[in-house]
Amino acid sequence: MSMITLKDIRHSYLPSPVDDVDWALKEMSVEWRDGGAYALLGPSGCGKTTLLNIISGLLSPSEGEVWFGDHNVTNEPADTRNIAQVFQFPVVYDTMTVYDNLAFPLRNRGIDETVIDKRVREIGAMLDLSDTLEKRASGLTADGKQKISLGRGLVREDVNVIMFDEPLTVIDPHLKWVLRSKLKELHQRVGATMIYVTHDQTEALTFADQVVVMHDGTVVQIGTPVELFERPQHTFVGHFIGSPGMNVLPCGIDNGKAIFAGQTIQTVDPISDNRQGCTEIGVRPEFVSFDDDGIPVNVVKSIDIGRFRIVEVRHDEVSIKLLVPEGKDIPADGAFVSFDAAHTRVYIDGWMAGAN
Repeated sequence: MSMITLKDIRHSYLPSPVDDVDWALKEMSVEWRDGGAYALLGPSGCGKTTLLNIISGLLSPSEGEVWFGDHNVTNEPADTRNIAQVFQFPVVYDTMTVYDNLAFPLRNRGIDETVIDKRVREIGAMLDLSDTLEKRASGLTADGKQKISLGRGLVREDVNVIMFDEPLTVIDPHLKWVLRSKLKELHQRVGATMIYVTHDQTEALTFADQVVVMHDGTVVQIGTPVELFERPQHTFVGHFIGSPGMNVLPCGIDNGKAIFAGQTIQTVDPISDNRQGCTEIGVRPEFVSFDDDGIPVNVVKSIDIGRFRIVEVRHDEVSIKLLVPEGKDIPADGAFVSFDAAHTRVYIDGWMAGAN
């Protein structure tokens, strides 16, 4: 295993990129520490799989370098990088037994059969495949086949990194939770570097110690789940992380203070009056509450989600969402809301003021 470093990486699928939109990956530099559990999180088309393929050697970057430890592997093929990769859809050998599928990567490397047997049975037990080890893979469900695919990625102990590209797409919701837990358990036991690509925030936040959030070919934030929730560096992170996502409200700046709905809003960020660009307030629904005074709003709708209700209110044409605890009354008319100043931030052109 080794640290993976991306230095000034950029990639375009066009032969002669000119404009910013021509780049599938904008310029980025990222370090993945040895033994870390990472998630690449973002919507479809944001560049997650492109970045994964550059790390694995399936794709050569248009610009920049890929380093494994102190070794530049930018121009080395995938088969020399010592990587295990699990893809979105199961890739199994139907004519082989489950046991032989799991053993295949080890036998290719000439590992002793005694070691292979121990490792295959260990991984089989972890993935609840013990009862099917002697069965042919062709008879398994899609869930079972994807577990074989996961197992083949996990069975080797000598890899630099194990990469998962949307590996639970075909898995039913309950089994997804079980397998995520098992992957997390395995990481804690063996300490292998793992990179998990997904568009699902729940998968990313429950699996990873560090989440790399991507948007439009750019890494917009790297942080722990708590950091992404409490201190989103970009409005996209605020929108994408959380359910419901962060409220992003247009505001003005006057004497270093945010102005919304004609009122001064207390925020946690330092603001400079001479900053140019689109200014907005970001505050999560968890930190908005009904109050005796504040911003006048009309209640639009309420959705019961168990312990809380998601309430949508509106000031003029601006929608604001807040979470109201179970049992607490919702005003009918003449309502006011206020924001928790310790969790209210100003964003300029999408980026958090004072972030840099």
